[in-house]
Amino acid sequence: MRFVMADANTRLYPSLDAIAGLFHPPEQITSIDTLGSGNVNDTFLVSLTADAECRAFVMQRLNTSVFEKPELVMRNLLALGTHVQQRLAKEPPELAGRRWEIPTVLPTRDSQGHWVEHNGEFWRSITYIGAATTSDVIRDGGHAREVGYGLGMFHHLISDLPTCDLADTLEGFHITPSYLKHYDTVCRDQSEWLEKRLSLDPRLNSAIDFVERRRDCVDVLEVACARGELQRRPIHGDPKINNVMLDEQSGRAVGLIDLDTVKPGLVHYDIGDCLRSCCNPLGEETLQVELVTFDLNLCRAILEGYLTMGRSFLSDQDFRYLPDCIRLIPFELGLRFLTDYLAGDRYFRTERPAHNLDRALVQFALTQSIEAQGDDLQLMIRELSGAS
Repeated sequence: MRFVMADANTRLYPSLDAIAGLFHPPEQITSIDTLGSGNVNDTFLVSLTADAECRAFVMQRLNTSVFEKPELVMRNLLALGTHVQQRLAKEPPELAGRRWEIPTVLPTRDSQGHWVEHNGEFWRSITYIGAATTSDVIRDGGHAREVGYGLGMFHHLISDLPTCDLADTLEGFHITPSYLKHYDTVCRDQSEWLEKRLSLDPRLNSAIDFVERRRDCVDVLEVACARGELQRRPIHGDPKINNVMLDEQSGRAVGLIDLDTVKPGLVHYDIGDCLRSCCNPLGEETLQVELVTFDLNLCRAILEGYLTMGRSFLSDQDFRYLPDCIRLIPFELGLRFLTDYLAGDRYFRTERPAHNLDRALVQFALTQSIEAQGDDLQLMIRELSGAS
């Protein structure tokens, strides 16, 4: 007997059974449940009977408003999956017997492709990493090291994947000067409204002043890349804490998920975003802005885990710019939240008025905490790099 669990998401797609049947024999499908709480794609876990080749697979509706060229996303996933599977088939000694998996794209039943279009929507299926879980908060130093190790191993396994094999599916993503340019455009377009709000909302004044005082710092990574000091490599693009899968028994990292943002970029984007996500104990949705801090101990633990593999491909110049990316990425996200607030909350989902302004202020507080600990951060990275 086959059934679909009824919730807000599954009710939106009454034909889930039919769509799943395009990827797997319908008679082996036992249930379809909402999976995860992502803000971009709609994701479902399709469970199968015991006689099926696998126990479950993941089915997703790709958000084509965000990923306007879904066929390029799929091309990247196929290139990435093939490359990593070839690396894993050789049983790399650096894994030392550890489990490591990567979600791979599954073909349709008719083997005519790896996705289907149903009622104008783009659907695909990928393998499910079982006996593993994710977390929204860092529990302790051991957990932090595993998150860092997971990102480092991911970067290591794709470090020799030619960037020419990957399409840039999100042009301008993590290019901070571009976000600042868009912010300026929105400010000009909303100038009358903004002038009125500034006289009424001191928090908005504070946020805008925060941006103005940091204009000269936004291009530090792009300038370094243009000078040849940093190199574009394959990156994950969204390595937040809940995209690192941990083995249910051992607690060890076993892989990264949500690979739609894989593209050429600077590993610094990933490192900075991972630390931004993990080292704010209050989280990005807190309303206690005055209590937001960047936990340097968690930062050290994550970097220690990352450098287990990262030392094999990071250059001296890469180490030099780590403090910059750790400060820049939370600032960039705060800038994006602030811009969206000024534009009328068009991109990020919100649950209340001024939600995006609240989010921006959290990221700016995190940035300020990083800046206040700048000397300690520089010293720590110098120690971890082995520099004298």
